[in-house]
This record gives sequence, C-alpha cells and structure tokens, in this order.
Amino acid sequence: MFQIKAFTFNPVHENTYLLYNEHRECIIIDPGCYFDQEKDELKSFIILNKLQPKILLNTHCHLDHVFGNKFIAEEYGLTLRVHSMEKPILEMAPTSGLMFNLPFDNYEGDIIFLEEGNIISLREDELEVIHAPGHSPGSICFYCANQHFIIGGDVLFQNSIGRTDLPYGSHEDLVRNIKGKLFKLPGDVKVYSGHGPVTTIENEMKNNPYLG
Repeated sequence: MFQIKAFTFNPVHENTYLLYNEHRECIIIDPGCYFDQEKDELKSFIILNKLQPKILLNTHCHLDHVFGNKFIAEEYGLTLRVHSMEKPILEMAPTSGLMFNLPFDNYEGDIIFLEEGNIISLREDELEVIHAPGHSPGSICFYCANQHFIIGGDVLFQNSIGRTDLPYGSHEDLVRNIKGKLFKLPGDVKVYSGHGPVTTIENEMKNNPYLG
C-alpha cells in the first residue's frame, strides 16, 4: 500500500510527491526542488525512512515540476518517465527558467515514454497513466484505483484548473479531458494536485467554477 509524502518546493510553490510502500521502495513524482536546502529536505526524508527510490515520474515538464529531475536521476540512478509529447516542453524548460531568473541544470538523460493506459508498478502497488492534455500537451495523471487517489499534476486543482495560456495549451482540451476522464472516476478519489491542497473528484464536480 502506498504512503504519500508531499513537499512544497521552489518559488512557484509546486507540490512534489513521494509514494512509498512497506518494502521501503518509492516513486518520486515531479521533483520541484530548486534550492539546495530543498534537495536536502527530500534526500533527508528518504534517508530517515530508509527508502530506495525506484521510479522517477513527471506529470508534465513545465520548469517548476522538473527543477530536481537531474538531481534525483543522478543521486539514485533513475531514468525519467514522461509522456512523449512532453519532450519539447522539457527541452524548453531551461529557457523558461532564465526568463523567470531561475536558471537550473536540466535533465538530459534517456527517457522512458509513457502513454495512456500504461501501468506503473512498484511491487504489488500500481498506478495507471491517464493522458489529460490541455495545460500541457503531454499532461498525465497517475491513478491508483486500489487506494482511490490520483496524482494530477496541473490538470485539476481545488476549485480551479490548470492555466491554458502557456505554449501548446488548450482550454477546450483541458475541460473536455477533466470531464471525460477524471470525472468518470469515483467521487471519493482524492486529487493530489501540482499546487495547493488536496481535493476530491466529488468536490470538484460540485463546486469547481470552471467546470460547471
């Protein structure tokens, strides 16, 4: 069974998630650690809990979600897994960083490309890949049907949705995918978003002003 640890990192207040099981193995999702103390915080939690990082995932590759990719990959010998349509977004991230005065060393290793319906396994625990573009062309969510939670990136927030005014964004696509894919999930599914607090599918169906 997954335990979920959330960290809030970098000046954009991005949520980084670490999922770990009783075997002390873990998945790191969207490592947004930018400052050295943030990298130390994430590493210290792993050491303190005697965890073994096994998988590195990105929901999408906007700069605030990828700051720590290189650090995690090199520290733990991991290969990044991301949707194929996010490769150009990942390549653009350092340029975006300079625009916001946030220079960083980008991940430049091999990439394992994920697609809709792929299953990511950590022993007996599984995450299903849901492709939900709109905020970004390769935005994906990681759904754990057994435990009723989803790591949603910047697709769906508490009473909000991901912005669609960035390159390759589409408001129409985002709303269609939220309603057609995420809102098909059980209402009690917890949504762990890329920014802000945890919400539920039911709450967003009832209260999200962007999805009425």
